[in-house]
Amino acid sequence: MATYVLIPGAGSDSSYWQFVTPLLRERGHDVVTPDLPCEDDSAGLAEYTDVVVDAIGDRTGVILVAQSMAGFTAPLVCERVPVALMVLVAAMVPAPGEAPGDWWENTGQEAARRAQDVADGRDPDAEFDPVTMFLHDVPRELIQAVMAGGVREQSETPFRKPWPLPAWPDVPTRFLLCRQDRFFPAEFQRRVVRERLGITRDEMDSGHLPALAHPAELVERLERYRSGIGL
Repeated sequence: MATYVLIPGAGSDSSYWQFVTPLLRERGHDVVTPDLPCEDDSAGLAEYTDVVVDAIGDRTGVILVAQSMAGFTAPLVCERVPVALMVLVAAMVPAPGEAPGDWWENTGQEAARRAQDVADGRDPDAEFDPVTMFLHDVPRELIQAVMAGGVREQSETPFRKPWPLPAWPDVPTRFLLCRQDRFFPAEFQRRVVRERLGITRDEMDSGHLPALAHPAELVERLERYRSGIGL
């Protein structure tokens, strides 16, 4: 049995994993889904890390799964608790000393997003629409339920301070890229993963939020990773 620790992205909470969690538990695994204090202006990456570490407690066989912005938090957790595997899903990959707020310009995310919009026939200057950007491949009958739950406010505090690690932690790491991601386009992510992690990414057909759009496939991917490390 493994302990899956599922960390949501910015402005999100444990409900993001609502379809993934039962599938993992059906397979006999422990699943931890901490809610980060994303609305708290006094909380930065250090406090986010504290929440995850406290939620893990003395559990073992930990597989950290980090969605989007959680790519900044998961490596910090690895410095404080034993982690068997870290899986980055459509995630931001930090560089040493880089503040999350600087990541966008440093990586060229905005230019990549605009170029993808143009290539797909969308107006890159259109008003931001979360359905168009994030939920375009979520089953239609689920979109209303997802939106009804509301979006949590995301404080700017964790974006301000430099990421404190001098290097990526010495923990086995997999990166799962989503080919239809409109927020972090595939070619952009391929470059970032190559330049910053130097590993071969894996890819699946999904938009930015595979735990909502394709939970069964995401679980199959996670389970393959787990089997690959003999856990």
